[in-house]
Amino acid sequence: MLHERLEPIYDEVIHRNQGETEFHQAVREVLESVGPVLAKHPEYAENKIIERICEPERQITFRIPWEDDNGEVHINRGFRVEFNSALGPYKGGLRFHPSVYQGIVKFLGFEQVFKNALTGLPIGGGKGGADFDPKGRSDSEIMRFCQSFMTELHRHLGEYTDVPAGDIGVGGREVGYLFGQYKRITNRYESGVLTGKNLPFGGARVRTEATGYGCAFFVDEMLRARGTSFSGKRAVVSGSGNVAIYTMEKVHQLGGVVVACSDSSGYIHDPNGIDVELVRQLKEVERERISAYTERRPGAKYLEGQRVWEVPCEVAMPSATQNEINGRDAETLVANGCVAVGEGANMPTTPEGVRAFRSAGIAFGPGKAANAGGVATSALEMQQNASRDSWSFEFTEKRLQEIMRDVHARCHDTAEQYGMPGDYVAGANIAGFTRVADAMLELGLI
Repeated sequence: MLHERLEPIYDEVIHRNQGETEFHQAVREVLESVGPVLAKHPEYAENKIIERICEPERQITFRIPWEDDNGEVHINRGFRVEFNSALGPYKGGLRFHPSVYQGIVKFLGFEQVFKNALTGLPIGGGKGGADFDPKGRSDSEIMRFCQSFMTELHRHLGEYTDVPAGDIGVGGREVGYLFGQYKRITNRYESGVLTGKNLPFGGARVRTEATGYGCAFFVDEMLRARGTSFSGKRAVVSGSGNVAIYTMEKVHQLGGVVVACSDSSGYIHDPNGIDVELVRQLKEVERERISAYTERRPGAKYLEGQRVWEVPCEVAMPSATQNEINGRDAETLVANGCVAVGEGANMPTTPEGVRAFRSAGIAFGPGKAANAGGVATSALEMQQNASRDSWSFEFTEKRLQEIMRDVHARCHDTAEQYGMPGDYVAGANIAGFTRVADAMLELGLI
């Protein structure tokens, strides 16, 4: 429930951002946690910090004309929402997917503000993308699209201003094309202006693995806080893309057994443990559906059109997209003995699902905390670019683990401080919010 002083603020957010349902959901989820903060910090209300945090500093929408291999002209729409720079330059990914519109970008940017704050690193929050679908497009078509996209966006970027990264539909290939066009237009080899780069031109080791590894590290910390660990526990991971693959890899390294994963068509159940290398081969090399897994793994089953959350497990790790776990899914997981949930995707659990997990006492790691490993490693990439340095895989992974341990401690300790022990949703929202709010007070009314 919202604190009575926050109801009119939320109503105004809906009024000013009509039709942007994902953004409304993200704002409400934070506002539901920060009521107790206002009693402790009346200066936040006096300076209208909450109203200012809910309004992006800048929203950019632009046209992207490009030509396909057959000479046909296409027009897409691009977005960049520079949400909050109180802690540092705007930082957040670019998403290329047909579902992208202003509401999705604003929800992601809003979440990014608090996620970045939780890392303890000096980065603000932003997000961007386009309603372009890279699936089925040739490399040359994707290159032309990226070049047209950057031709407009470059004027808003800079290593001390706004530093995008990759997201859904934007990997090392796309970041390379984007950076190449930025360099061509600006005549500056400004490595730190984009992260998620491939290693030959300034990328960081572990960046590919970072979101999945970081989520597993966070869940491991939650389990340890309850006197247990991943050892011997069954885990279910939704999705079979980058985040899911490296979540599964690290869960196995930490002693867990991932028994199911999915794609948009259905899921596979392998009681002996998912063969992560086979999934990687199918999805990243052969671009196959996950159903092909059962052709090479005799003991596995494929269930078309079914929900992966029906598989009994002790740990659930949604790693695909927003709102993929609903209230019924959450109740099924609880009934089947799930004790911990770590959100590898952004806001993958509906409000009803979150309520079900919290009321059942599940150790629930919200995305803004559990999947902060990706942006944390992007910030490490920025550090390496700024110092013209390159770190080893082992050193970078150790830094990632330390950061995720600190993120967990901030959430855990803040929840206890506000009388809500074990509530990682409240802990993450309050810890992220207060860090940004304090910086905003220091900077004055801007």
